[in-house]
Amino acid sequence: MNAVKKPPVKWLPLIIIAAISAILWVFVSPPQGISTEGWRTSIIFVATIACIVAEIMPIGAIGLLAITVFAILRPSGAANATESIKISLSELNSSLIWLIVVAFMIARGFIKTGLSKRIAYYLVKILGKNTLGLAYGLAVTDVALAPAIPSTTARAGGVIYPIAEALSINFNSNPKDESRKRIGTFLMLTISHINDITSAMFLTAFTGNLLAAKLVTETLGVTLGWGQWFIAAIVPCLVSFIVIPLVIYFLTNPELKKTPDAPRLAVEELKKMGPITAKEIIMGGTVILLLGLWIFGKDYLGIDATTTAFIGLTILILTGVLSWEDVKGEKAAWDTLIWFAALLMIAGQVNKLGVTKWLGDTIGRAVENQFIDSSWVQVIIILSIAYVYLHYFFASGNAHIAALFPVFLSVAVALHVPPMIAIFALVICTNFFGSITQFANARNPLLFAEGFVPVKTWWKVGFICSVVNLTIVFTVGLLWWKMLELG
Repeated sequence: MNAVKKPPVKWLPLIIIAAISAILWVFVSPPQGISTEGWRTSIIFVATIACIVAEIMPIGAIGLLAITVFAILRPSGAANATESIKISLSELNSSLIWLIVVAFMIARGFIKTGLSKRIAYYLVKILGKNTLGLAYGLAVTDVALAPAIPSTTARAGGVIYPIAEALSINFNSNPKDESRKRIGTFLMLTISHINDITSAMFLTAFTGNLLAAKLVTETLGVTLGWGQWFIAAIVPCLVSFIVIPLVIYFLTNPELKKTPDAPRLAVEELKKMGPITAKEIIMGGTVILLLGLWIFGKDYLGIDATTTAFIGLTILILTGVLSWEDVKGEKAAWDTLIWFAALLMIAGQVNKLGVTKWLGDTIGRAVENQFIDSSWVQVIIILSIAYVYLHYFFASGNAHIAALFPVFLSVAVALHVPPMIAIFALVICTNFFGSITQFANARNPLLFAEGFVPVKTWWKVGFICSVVNLTIVFTVGLLWWKMLELG
């Protein structure tokens, strides 16, 4: 049977989005307080988000379309064609975007050398004597990979999922029948939720973190450093890292409690891989160097985080760990360069033209009476809960972040939440909505597709774990941020 091919363009939703945008552009006047330029730029921004949610084309192609439309229509008031295209392409020189692009390429070295797989099997060998230990072994693998791999799909889907699937099937836990309950359901859900937690730990562990960091700069003028992010996130994330597998274990109650064969299987796989290679050692050493420079480089050596990423990539190329063909072939990196530049450019123009502040102030005034007797703690809790559960209506984390993050941040600050606490509460919660549905993150369809996790189970566990994570953020997290004197 021939596979059904997806059309290159979903024309019907594209035409509907374009028609609604045209009507708003031509026939609807901007609300009081928003300029014509701000209104028209916002129309293109919302239309771009709608195209991403509707998946009318691959996201990189949507980014290219958005840049083209922006350059032609000049919504932000560019005086001439040259100025218009300069604005449209302005974010292609963003250091944060290039940090993501280069990190994708460095991640290729983990997979190409086999170091990521070796780490995973080694941890299974040490921790895998029972089902819970096996899950923590896979989770620690994710922690080890997260700082240098910004793709959640690459970590959870490309490295950890194949190992978890092989282990599940080896223990007679098959995705298509009730035997999934033996261990498969538990492992797949743990992979997904732990991936959210490790993404929240590090600035460079998720593309959405870097998008949020850029929006923080544009909205509040605050620049988030790698070390600053790590220090603020590490305590609440570590608590979640310990607690969430236990919660999932309780909720799914895997039938298989002991896995004495898992370490033996890991040893067999390690034997097949042979002794550690020179390229694996170089890869590991490079990542250690990157972590050191990301934490201390800017303050003590004057080396920017993006420069650090370029140093790492250059080392990998010079030593032959990666070839130039590997760099050219890293499609996800170049795809990200285009769509990320498009989203940041339009979001930046929306903010520059005062729309984000206007929207934040308007919502803030509208709800201020509801919060008039409330402390800022209650305000940030309520806003964060709303921000997380609105993700039920999104299939893209980055679309959610681009559309809602600056608005919720502006509202929080307008309602007197200390800015740094508002920032870190929202950026951590941004990661914690990644597993509430089987379509909430790009990695989820891969983990869901084989059938290890029924839809009802995914949604139930996703909701309960989100409640647990939010509780940790607003107990442990707030106490930690108070100790750090963030607010």
